[in-house]
Amino acid sequence: MDKAVDMTGDAYAALSAIDGQPFDEARALPPAIYTSPDFVKLEEAHIFGREWVCVGRAESLAKAGDYLTFELAGQPIIVLRDSKKQIRAYSNVCLHRMSTLLHGSGNTRMIVCPYHAWSYGLDGTLKNAPHMDQSPGFSKKGCKLPDVRSEVWEGWIYVTLNADIEPVATRLASLSEKVTGRYRMGDYVETFREEHVWDTNWKVLAENFMESYHLFALHKATVGPFSKVEEMDCPEGEPTFNYHWITKESALAIGNAHPDNDYLEGEWRRTTALITIYPSHMITLTPGYFWYLVLRPRGVDQVDILYGGGLSRHFVDDEKGQTHMAEMKTLLDEVNDEDRTGVERVYRGLKAPLARPGRLSHLERPNYEFGQYLARQICGRID
Repeated sequence: MDKAVDMTGDAYAALSAIDGQPFDEARALPPAIYTSPDFVKLEEAHIFGREWVCVGRAESLAKAGDYLTFELAGQPIIVLRDSKKQIRAYSNVCLHRMSTLLHGSGNTRMIVCPYHAWSYGLDGTLKNAPHMDQSPGFSKKGCKLPDVRSEVWEGWIYVTLNADIEPVATRLASLSEKVTGRYRMGDYVETFREEHVWDTNWKVLAENFMESYHLFALHKATVGPFSKVEEMDCPEGEPTFNYHWITKESALAIGNAHPDNDYLEGEWRRTTALITIYPSHMITLTPGYFWYLVLRPRGVDQVDILYGGGLSRHFVDDEKGQTHMAEMKTLLDEVNDEDRTGVERVYRGLKAPLARPGRLSHLERPNYEFGQYLARQICGRID
């Protein structure tokens, strides 16, 4: 085990014990994996510091100078569309006294440090350093914000601090073939994006999203009645993602395929895919709309949530599409309120002295696969 990480309790041992465990023996993950502060350090070093992490949709950065900011494993990052209309990512730390540069999201012609007004172009190069002309040995030549690897896959922007990881499209080629390509997800358009903080561990919320076993109970007042548990299909996932299918007859038009959709047929016109791309990108993809979560740990007992959604191209072009999405957004907010209640209750329970993990349902196969992913990433990297 890495001596630089002082693990206390049983979190590492518990995770190591389930590494390679078959699904028919699977239980929920032990409480220490969610509640140990030291486990957060392992996740930052061996998951978020090494994996591709989604930061949102490319269409949210439509114009040159549009930007968003994100923090990944302690590294502040700027993601922007440059003057050549390409998506780029840089370190969001000034080359002078190391202040962070941009905050939130917006549009800018220059990246200007709020501390001493050093300014950088959209290509990351230093353009101006006030009052530095009398500093011997200083030159703007070669001064550039460090690049951060970024890629766009099916409309999603991903960033990573890992110079050696394979491209996103390679890692997710099978997902494109099996799921997202069928729906032509890359053509969907984001219509809203919000940020929230909930009082739970990020993994509790991730697991809540990736299983639909809870729909008929936790969501009985909203989407539960439209979700047929008996028709859910949880196929075996892959090392970088898991997914499952739900058949719904939506009460809202955008829950099913648009009448002009000519590439989805039969049951696929009313089938929803729920996708988890490891470690923290969750997508509900329907024939007419999508919504998503991107999760970032905030210590052990809080999670930063990027929450967004949008429409398929047919509904974007439909004069009633935005009205339909506004109705759907109201429902999604209600569902999220129910989920927040559920996952915060789970986290409170996980801290109880008598908490014990139970056996998983066949409908919770994605949770089992998520646990195996955590074991591979953490136990497989520490000896």
